[in-house]
Amino acid sequence: MKRVLIVGAGKGGTALLKILHAANKMHIIAIVDSREEAPGLKLAAEYGITAGRDWSNWINEADIIVEATGDERVLDELIHKRGRHAVVIPGSVAYIISELFEEKESLFQQLRAQMRNQDRILNNIRDGMIVIDNKGIVQFVNKSAERIVDIKKEDFIGKHIELVVPNTRLPQVLRSERKEVNQKLLLGNGKKVITTRIPFADSENNLVGAFSVFKDITEVVNLAEENTDLKEIKTMLEAIIQSSDEAISVADEHGNGLMINPAYTRITGLKESEIIGKPATTDISEGESMHMKVLKTRRPVRGVRMKLGPSKKDVVVNVAPIIVDGKIKGSVGVLHDVSEIQSLTKELQRARQIIRNLEAKYSFNDIIGNSPEMKLALEQAKVGAKTPATVLLRGESGTGKELFAHAIHNESDRRHNKFIRVNCAALAESILESELFGYEEGAFSGAKHGGKKGLFEEANMGSIFLDEIGELSLNMQAKLLRVLQENEIVRVGGAEPISLDVRIIAATNVNLEKAVMAKAFREDLYYRLNRLPIFIPALRERVTDLPALAEHSIRKMNQDYGRSVNRLEHDALDYLKRYHWPGNIRELENVIGRAMIYMDIGEEVIKKEHLPSLGGGSSMRMSREVGDMKERTLQQATEEFEREFIRAAYKRNGYNKTKTAKELNVSIRNLYYKLEKYNIDKNSMQ
Repeated sequence: MKRVLIVGAGKGGTALLKILHAANKMHIIAIVDSREEAPGLKLAAEYGITAGRDWSNWINEADIIVEATGDERVLDELIHKRGRHAVVIPGSVAYIISELFEEKESLFQQLRAQMRNQDRILNNIRDGMIVIDNKGIVQFVNKSAERIVDIKKEDFIGKHIELVVPNTRLPQVLRSERKEVNQKLLLGNGKKVITTRIPFADSENNLVGAFSVFKDITEVVNLAEENTDLKEIKTMLEAIIQSSDEAISVADEHGNGLMINPAYTRITGLKESEIIGKPATTDISEGESMHMKVLKTRRPVRGVRMKLGPSKKDVVVNVAPIIVDGKIKGSVGVLHDVSEIQSLTKELQRARQIIRNLEAKYSFNDIIGNSPEMKLALEQAKVGAKTPATVLLRGESGTGKELFAHAIHNESDRRHNKFIRVNCAALAESILESELFGYEEGAFSGAKHGGKKGLFEEANMGSIFLDEIGELSLNMQAKLLRVLQENEIVRVGGAEPISLDVRIIAATNVNLEKAVMAKAFREDLYYRLNRLPIFIPALRERVTDLPALAEHSIRKMNQDYGRSVNRLEHDALDYLKRYHWPGNIRELENVIGRAMIYMDIGEEVIKKEHLPSLGGGSSMRMSREVGDMKERTLQQATEEFEREFIRAAYKRNGYNKTKTAKELNVSIRNLYYKLEKYNIDKNSMQ
């Protein structure tokens, strides 16, 4: 568990203390502030966390130091005096987190207030209401339902509706997905009620549950006998709608506005004069009128996203029909403003991105392997980390090249600066240049005002990891060569070069030497990149590491799946060792994960029968054929196996190159290269 020191117990430090203490993922060794009255110090005492005045007492114990004072001098001093492996997070991040924390708490309070208002309204209406989920389990009962049915709420909630109301028809409504309006029902206590039962679905039209609204007929008769003033009831209902924090709009049977409440005006910016008597489409900026849809289909709709009013407010709408004596009399809609939630989500994403960009995630301690092949690769990587030279990570897909890139950055003197990751095969050629080198204002249609920094500029003074570099086009290779030679870039649409100090770590699973011979990769760029090549062995070349790798995967999957698996059975481990692992460690994690998914919850040992089929027949056949390969080199044998493996996958996918590339987990461009290299085509295989 990482040890955290918080310097500054003001607003930002206090917010961070609350978050980290609640998360319980890190050990807070102390919180420090020069002011005795700082609120964070008092909170630390309540949590039982050490508080102090001088951060130097804990500086050498901390893995992570959060500077929450906002004082640049304190930040500089912390960076200067921190431990060798400690990470210092500046106050600007602490401030952003504290602001987001306060906004989140405020939003939660508003949501809780809205839920209380909704419960208050539902519990004060005179009609009984029961809500069940799609399995028939009671989820909600209001006070009127308790009174009419003569059963307490605690005897309702969590039980199947038929156990509480044996002659209910709500399960039939679930099965038929058709509403039943104004139906008579005799309850077990002898009361007669008139009930309406309606199924409801989510935004994707999946059945969620059903609810019934019912009224005691005796109570209705009593109300009639007492000559209850209907105008008073109308006034009460209007008062409820007007006081609700939920935005409500009501339309008549022709789709014209009848009523809106103040919450509706607050969210949309539209007044009563702009809605009442006007078509239901008047308030819509983007989307279809749900009032008109409900009036036409006589079915409720839920969770529909649309934009309303002149400000195009983003809302989620629920609308239900108003049906009296089988005739539709109008519809009522409730809308929820999602703009604030979206804004908060964006801020949280921005904060996470800032935190992610501060450092790489892995170190050499995270790389598992004691085989001679792996030890050699690790020694080379550690040497490379201490030099400014460009590093080229070479190895098959799934061997852990990105893990090495993270570790090299974290071991270098650039570890406190940014580590930028770029998958060269994932970005289209049309946007790759602008993403890598940035662009000036007006460089192309849609360019941002003021231009944009590229990823190389973002990585200045840090490291940039260029994965799948063998997939770059010759044009992009030439531009990358300029960066390596001149240590400068030119933005798209710009003329002035921008000097950079960036450590480049490249990776590829492509045979660059053959790509150079095939004129698919520039020879001068190859020599620039290949100054410090590190060959990461495939899993089949370091089978002795497989037990440790499998144990690591089990621990990881235990956390992901909530399991408590301890180990692999001996037979299962032997079975894994006999496999040739074309997908390497990524495939091993997939196999372990699939085995654990299908294990029973209480099982603690992965047995051979839990493992999916690994194509053992071909693996054993290959081992028998090794004796016939004495005349060949390892490279020749590997290429022959690769040729046959690609041929089998190509045929299995009906000679569809896109599907074949997806199954083999390689880019389509790399597959084309392999097919041409091994002279594999559809006609020759049929």
